Amino acid sequence: MSAKNPTRRSILKTAGGFSAAMAMGGAGVLAAASNASAVGDGFGLRVVERGEADPRMRYYRFQTSAIGWNPAVNVLLPDDYHWSGRTYPVLYLFHGGGTDQDFITFDREGVRQWTAGKPIIVVMPDGGHAGWYSNPVSSNVGPRNWEHFHISQLIPWIDANFRTFAEYDGRAVSGFSMGGFGALKYAAKYWGHFASVSAHSGPASLRRDNGLVVHWANASAAALDLNGGTIYGAPFWDEARVNADNPVQRIESYRNKRVFLVAGTSPDPINWFDTLNETQVLAGQREFRSLLGNAGIPHEWHERPGGHFIRRELMEHDINGIIDRLRRA
Repeated sequence: MSAKNPTRRSILKTAGGFSAAMAMGGAGVLAAASNASAVGDGFGLRVVERGEADPRMRYYRFQTSAIGWNPAVNVLLPDDYHWSGRTYPVLYLFHGGGTDQDFITFDREGVRQWTAGKPIIVVMPDGGHAGWYSNPVSSNVGPRNWEHFHISQLIPWIDANFRTFAEYDGRAVSGFSMGGFGALKYAAKYWGHFASVSAHSGPASLRRDNGLVVHWANASAAALDLNGGTIYGAPFWDEARVNADNPVQRIESYRNKRVFLVAGTSPDPINWFDTLNETQVLAGQREFRSLLGNAGIPHEWHERPGGHFIRRELMEHDINGIIDRLRRA
């Protein structure tokens, strides 16, 4: 992930604005990888491609009925994984949206350095260009059920194929931007899966400002992934889905978890779209933090100058906090 995200600006430029983006046909869907011999099948997944030459970073591509192409995942292992014999906690780390965002995002950003010498497995899966870590209401390109893939297929596959603590205190979820929203959403909807949740510039409020984040999820998914399909439905939303996914409506679901939030505070004089994006993120996170505080739910939050980009020092700080919270290797 580059420090700035040009793809989202280009969506609006190409579409001629928000309303045009809603009507855009999808393009640029990732091509499926060629099938290889099946290894590690199970949980509705068939491994069709794998790379294990790197002693720390493993790569897998899956065939699954949940997704209409073959999504991939990187699994970053601790330095001592191959000889220690220990069992490790797991961090699921989610990328943001856009055609330049995928499962190698955090490898580009420096996740190897952030985790060097640290006793944790980091799983970095595909989430689509604009999948929003959701099963969409509608799709015109076949299945794009990212929520099902991650929760019902990938997590049990990881636990079956690596030495993990397959329990609440053994897992954390974190992400940037769209991935930060996905982390907040999964931690609430699947309470028993994750003991720690982190959102780095991730929206925490879907309905504020007349549902701007819901509209953006629908528009970006329609343009980039679903060929006019939507995450939450348009022109009428699936209200039950919005309610279930909206972090500010699920406050009690964050009790007894480690909650970590990051947002930028300063406008970018050059990058107007990142300014718009982070302004909404900041407002939603402040709303979320207020509700957590009123409910007596502890949380750690950071506001930093700048717009919508990964703050590497806070990512590393977050990983250290995750390791402190989870079960020890």
